[in-house]
Amino acid sequence: MAYSSPSKTKAESYSNVVTSGLRTGDQAINRNSIDAILNNPGRHASQPNPERPGLATGWGNEKTSPVYSDSFARSSSKPAGVDAIYYNNPEGIKAMTQAPDRVNGMQEAAGGLVEWGIKGRFGMLTAYKEWGSGRRLVAGSQDSTYSIRIKNRSRSPLEVVASVDGLDVMDGTTASFGKRGYIIAPGETLDIDGFRTSHRSVAAFKFSSVGSSYANLRHGDTRNVGVIGLAVFTAKGINPWTWMPDEVNRRVTAQPFATPPVR
Repeated sequence: MAYSSPSKTKAESYSNVVTSGLRTGDQAINRNSIDAILNNPGRHASQPNPERPGLATGWGNEKTSPVYSDSFARSSSKPAGVDAIYYNNPEGIKAMTQAPDRVNGMQEAAGGLVEWGIKGRFGMLTAYKEWGSGRRLVAGSQDSTYSIRIKNRSRSPLEVVASVDGLDVMDGTTASFGKRGYIIAPGETLDIDGFRTSHRSVAAFKFSSVGSSYANLRHGDTRNVGVIGLAVFTAKGINPWTWMPDEVNRRVTAQPFATPPVR
């Protein structure tokens, strides 16, 4: 089952719908437990990590973000596509990659079923694509908040499971494909603003130091800080070729041999 926003009827939009049933995070993550961790991190982190350079994601202010639950039958236990965006401060980006090309803040994933990117307070964050590997990176700044923006480009509802620093955005524990996520209606755009704390609120994603990250303070593990993940699942019983007319057209017009340049 998955989540959705009560601000729109289900007929109008599935955005902010989640697969039904509250996650373990609704008990494991809450304002009181996080405040306790922040006030006494050594007591809660099993293996507190020494400071590392660069950015991670901390626990920001509570934000209102109501959702409701709905059912979603996946066509397969395997996602239709998986993508990742790496983030760091500008100095860290330079250290992580050679000859990055600046690209649009939103980029296709899962074969074109979705577009997604990382949005800051004043628009999409500066994004790069690494030459050769194709790895995507975004530059953030300390103490600023961000959200994960995802647009469904298909003609069918999709379920998306997202992770930050290796942690599921629904419950703050280790991310996996088996967990459930948000449902996005055809043509709709979803902004995931933070780790979900209840049906009505999230704790905003905030760029922090590695030592102050939620991954470190809660779990004592910083191995996967600096990466945001997305897994996209299609709906059972729907023909995927009805979703992407552009893809059909690209295939029927594909060229078997390269066209020589015009001189």
